[in-house]
Amino acid sequence: MRIVGRVKEPEITYHATAENLKRGCEFNDSLSKFFKSKLFIPKGVYCYKTHKEANEHWEKYVIKGILERQKEIKNNGRINT
Repeated sequence: MRIVGRVKEPEITYHATAENLKRGCEFNDSLSKFFKSKLFIPKGVYCYKTHKEANEHWEKYVIKGILERQKEIKNNGRINT
């Protein structure tokens, strides 16, 4: 068996830890920096017949945001934070 990387899975506990809070904050910050203001879902009330339809709508805007961010990176040659 070959081991690649040393990511330590967080231990599941009944008590919060500062380390897990820190990791959660870092993850949230990285997502915010990635999308910046490119993730835009128009405001409104949406009614869907199925969960699949709702997920498709959400995915459409997430993919659109990712593509716009990638275009920006490609044009500028770097990520602007």
